[in-house]
Amino acid sequence: MDLLMDTWISRNKEQTYIFTDGEDEELQRKTGNVISTNCSAAHSRQALSCKMAVEYDKFIESNKKWFCHVDDDNYVNVKTLIKLLSRYSHTNDLYIGKPSLDRPIQATERISESKMRPVNFWFATGGAGFCISRGLALKMSPWASGGHFMNTAEKIRLPDDCTIGYIIESVLGVKLIRSNLFHSHLENLHQVPQSEIHNQVSNRICWGKGGGNC
Repeated sequence: MDLLMDTWISRNKEQTYIFTDGEDEELQRKTGNVISTNCSAAHSRQALSCKMAVEYDKFIESNKKWFCHVDDDNYVNVKTLIKLLSRYSHTNDLYIGKPSLDRPIQATERISESKMRPVNFWFATGGAGFCISRGLALKMSPWASGGHFMNTAEKIRLPDDCTIGYIIESVLGVKLIRSNLFHSHLENLHQVPQSEIHNQVSNRICWGKGGGNC
């Protein structure tokens, strides 16, 4: 967080909200937009869904046009992100990001205690970041707001970013708009020409704990 605060967050404080699982007075002093989720600090499916549920509810409460989620080890080029989003209307149904898989994810949806059905859908990985227009976010409300997100995640037994994709693609029938400007730890950024790095929206600062290229 110190690195992010020294770079892109410090230049975009008003648009950036930091969600944390515990109180952090120092971070609050530095940014002013720190929200405690009261979720578990674990990396379990339930904990991740809890955090995303809080993010979604806070966005709906705001007057913001776009809900863009990035992990805390992402560097975000906000200027390029705004340029990308300016091509679209926030009142339309828009879901922008990059899949981590080369095929739709296959899941099982629980319809009742005794009935299940298979579902296939694309989702944008949270590790690279994704954006949802306000128009689409409002339509997600029956499955995402006020605790419904956790229930929806349990129906398919998948984590936060997968649940976002399930609601948008499988339930609402809105297709993911793929953008190669988002990058996760699953990619080798050396394949991106150096002259194009500054045109990317997100880059993972580290590939992962304990063994990545940082």
